[in-house]
Amino acid sequence: MKRNTLFWRSVMLGVALGMAVDVQAAAPTGLMCNLITGPNVQVLDPAPRFTWISPFSEQTAYQIVVEDDASRAVWDSGKVDSSKSVAVAYGGKALSPDQTYAWRVRTWQGDASSEWSVKQRVTFTPPANDIYTTTRRPLRVTPTPPTKIVRKSDAHWFIDFGRAAFGTIELTLDQPAAGKLTIHLGEKTSDDTTVDRKPGGTLRYRAVTLDTQPGRHVYRVTIPPDRRNTHGAAVLMPKDLFEVLPFRYVEIEGLSKLEPDDIRQLAVTYPFDDDACAFESSDPTLNAVWDLCRYTMKATSFLGVYVDGDRERIPYEADAYINQLGHYGVDREYAMARYSHEYLMRRPTWPTEWILHSVLMAEADWMYTGDLASARAHYDDLKAKTLSALARADGLISTQTGKMTPQVLASVHFKGKLRDIVDWPTTERDGYDLRPINTVVNAFHYRALRHMAKLAEALGRTNEAAEFNRQAEKVYTAFNEKLFDPQTGLYIDGEGSKHSSQHANMFALAFDLAPKDRRRKVAEFVASKNMACSVYGAQYLLEALYEADLDDAALNLMRSKDIRSWYNMIHVGSTVALEAWDMKFKPNLDWNHAWGAAPANIIPRYLVGVRPLEPGFAKALIAPQPGPLKSFSAKVPTIRGPITVDYQQHGVGYELRVNLPGNCPGRIVLPSTAKPLPVKLDGKSIDAPAGQIDHVTPGEHVVTVGG
Repeated sequence: MKRNTLFWRSVMLGVALGMAVDVQAAAPTGLMCNLITGPNVQVLDPAPRFTWISPFSEQTAYQIVVEDDASRAVWDSGKVDSSKSVAVAYGGKALSPDQTYAWRVRTWQGDASSEWSVKQRVTFTPPANDIYTTTRRPLRVTPTPPTKIVRKSDAHWFIDFGRAAFGTIELTLDQPAAGKLTIHLGEKTSDDTTVDRKPGGTLRYRAVTLDTQPGRHVYRVTIPPDRRNTHGAAVLMPKDLFEVLPFRYVEIEGLSKLEPDDIRQLAVTYPFDDDACAFESSDPTLNAVWDLCRYTMKATSFLGVYVDGDRERIPYEADAYINQLGHYGVDREYAMARYSHEYLMRRPTWPTEWILHSVLMAEADWMYTGDLASARAHYDDLKAKTLSALARADGLISTQTGKMTPQVLASVHFKGKLRDIVDWPTTERDGYDLRPINTVVNAFHYRALRHMAKLAEALGRTNEAAEFNRQAEKVYTAFNEKLFDPQTGLYIDGEGSKHSSQHANMFALAFDLAPKDRRRKVAEFVASKNMACSVYGAQYLLEALYEADLDDAALNLMRSKDIRSWYNMIHVGSTVALEAWDMKFKPNLDWNHAWGAAPANIIPRYLVGVRPLEPGFAKALIAPQPGPLKSFSAKVPTIRGPITVDYQQHGVGYELRVNLPGNCPGRIVLPSTAKPLPVKLDGKSIDAPAGQIDHVTPGEHVVTVGG
């Protein structure tokens, strides 16, 4: 595919405010207070933290001014010699309760100063209790016009909104007399112009009646609440909004006239920047998969907290982690992810591995935001959620050896009994042999310990960091001694098992538990099984393949048209990711499940290769793994501004264009080639040891390999 010039120019336009530009007139943009964007924010912290996108390639100083509602300065930092632009702490007197303030910032690079930024208004509201909680932005209601209207008969209409959304419909009608309409809403059709009344599984369909009055009136259809997702642990819709249903299609009976302007889908989402990300490649199927998964992040944000779809509307840690990474991949938004993580800290769910996921969420939060406030506040809970209390002498953990005491359960805020899950549904475990010492559980335990060591070190708890690393080393040794079969060269499902599943091996690979001399055999085995896991397991399968440099295999899975594929989700008619690959594998599946959208994070993090090397993208990694793709163009949001990457094959070599925002140096790891080829950076020949170009400065760079 020739480089899409129009696409690239649009990406450059989108990045313009965040890219490295050394001009005096530029001002900082993208202001955040406690990770919250928007012109007006609410915080629960009387000493908040400020973040902005620097207009300079290398910021050398900043000045922040905070004013009260009478425009009087309550804190002026003065000119501070610092490159810091992420999570800069407020240094004035504690903000007064229920008062609104405004802050602005300007920056310097050497002697050149920027203009002042626009102001962001901040209201401090005292928290209801002493549990640290991140606030979020209010939900947004977007009126969406129909993409198609079909008159089925004199008073019978079919309407298609193009995509499913959580919401209801609004009708603007001018009726000659009172009447009654029957309205059908659903996610699926049974033919081209009929909403499926019996869609199966937990696909959504609802019929409601609407009484109309003479004259011109605006009606919002009331969705009756469903007890399955509005009681118990379910998260409820905000009281200032309305009950919602995921639907794309509508039929209306009893209406003689309907114009396109008469009907709107009222879609409820968390505020979402549709222009924050972009991806286009030479493969149309991959592009369609990306669009499905990107939109899933937006559509499923309807509660302002990550939930498991419409059937239950309950947050689960593993679902939330995949949702978190996907949200990071498509929008410069971090508050909803942090809120979801903190929500689950006190409301954990039953799978053993899900408890361990909380530590993974905390580490991802820190790496993507550079803000340790949440990890600091929840540190003791995070320590407990490594589940080290369940460890035996060799470091391996189990929920079935008598160590899961009431005290341990209380330490992780769980009431009940933890159970190992491996994958879900149970038929997606590739014949996994569940044992008390479970390989997948211990892989997560190892990963949690390593992440906890990093968090402890960052928080200045050096001795505890060393202890976490010591425990991790013990687990690593026991894992490779007792959960590995030297005869087959593969990891077994658990201590005493003779079965080696894809899961046991892909988690060992993804979490860096397989020593170098074992990796190739394990990776080949994992790849040979194709997609022998669920949509949840696919997250870690793809990570494992990319970590093993099997980007061809990973790409082929993402663009597969098999029944176990993201393309199949599109093929069956959904515009949002499914809970499972197909109803064949989970008869009660739903069509609105973010944990089924792994490519929303895998494409930007691994195929495009943009990940934080240092917390808050103080240094970025750009390590594209395009496999056999001929080209791609991408924009990946970061807290410091978007990173753009453009890849184009040229014969046996390629050209790579990278643009890093201000204050964001990087390291480029080049895609491998069949044989060594000369490398040029910005037109100059360079050495790239191990395919790496380090100390890449902010701004635009062109790398030519072999051309």
